[in-house]
Amino acid sequence: MSAPARTVPGMLRELETKALFAGAALVLFSMAWGLLFRGATFFRGYLVSYFFWLAPTLGAMGWLMIHHLSGGGWGYVIRRPLEAAAKTVPLMAVLFLPILFGMHHIYEWATPEAAHDPVLQSKAAYLNPLGFAVRAVVYFIIWGVLAWRLIEASRAQDEEPGPAASARLRRLSGPGIVIYVLSFTFAAVDWGMSLEPHWFSSIYGAIFAVGQGLSTMALAIVATAWLAGRRPLDQELTVRRLHDLGKLLFAFTVLWAYLNVSQLIIIWSANLPEEITWYLRRSQGGWKQFAFLVVALQFVIPFFVLLSRHTKRNVRLLVPMCAVILVARYFDLYLWLAPPFSAVPAFRPHLVDLTAFAGIGGLWLAWFCRMLRGLPLIALGDASFSPAAQVKEAPAHG
Repeated sequence: MSAPARTVPGMLRELETKALFAGAALVLFSMAWGLLFRGATFFRGYLVSYFFWLAPTLGAMGWLMIHHLSGGGWGYVIRRPLEAAAKTVPLMAVLFLPILFGMHHIYEWATPEAAHDPVLQSKAAYLNPLGFAVRAVVYFIIWGVLAWRLIEASRAQDEEPGPAASARLRRLSGPGIVIYVLSFTFAAVDWGMSLEPHWFSSIYGAIFAVGQGLSTMALAIVATAWLAGRRPLDQELTVRRLHDLGKLLFAFTVLWAYLNVSQLIIIWSANLPEEITWYLRRSQGGWKQFAFLVVALQFVIPFFVLLSRHTKRNVRLLVPMCAVILVARYFDLYLWLAPPFSAVPAFRPHLVDLTAFAGIGGLWLAWFCRMLRGLPLIALGDASFSPAAQVKEAPAHG
């Protein structure tokens, strides 16, 4: 007799256990390396990895609110993975502590030498350790409350489905998406742009928010495709819904390129010394070649592959493309955040970059699986599930 097929909760529990032990071990190894050897190398790898895994946590809330405001079957099939991702806010708050306590090793404005820099002194009312810590606490409170409200309203919709429950989610999502965008814009400035406090960009937060949306959608597609071969998702991830997800992935790929090119044109045409330093630092010591690799993986390849209707409707083609985009997202964040950690503009990755990424990722994945185990994979109270909204269509088989 053949072995019985594993249930979804059993699969998630097994993955959760493996990810938890691997993630904890790798995070401890990375921290030990930072304490015993080079702290700057550890904080570089940790900060880049933290930004990568924070993206699906916050991006999930953004996509959930977009879905509640616009409707559509595309959000119906990825809704539970998005809700599970949004519930990782407490974990990310805890994982922020090394950045908070190590800010003197990360940010130039937090060092004693900042007192002798006129530019940093002019920004000291905002860029100071106490303000940094207080704002971080406020950000996580905002995100935690927003995630909790979204998930509680969704649970209420499951218990009492109907127009009133859907209207409640829309009323929450309207102001919620504005709060999300504003709070993350300030967080991106605090945690990312202030690495180079002499430089600034007015669309820095927008670029990072679009990157969040892109990596979250790619990860949601991968997670949903992994679960789609089992009930109850086996009949719900249809070709049409997969096509819609692929179109959103393509749209955010183009939007990412548009914002980055806009920033490049504006800064390069102005040719101001305090602005072009960001690009000059990333055009030396191997960073220029790395930047071309990021453009190829983040835009050129996905653009031409996702142009195809066939690719967006075929899960076996779309999932590998999502994997390429996720790799590109890490490389992109590395390009944005890593160069300030070295006085010499040289591209020198280190093993701790990989261990920090896998460690934080393991803990994030373990928490994600635990949260997903506590949710039904299908939101039966969603209007998309009503018989009138169903489209008789073959599922998108893997």
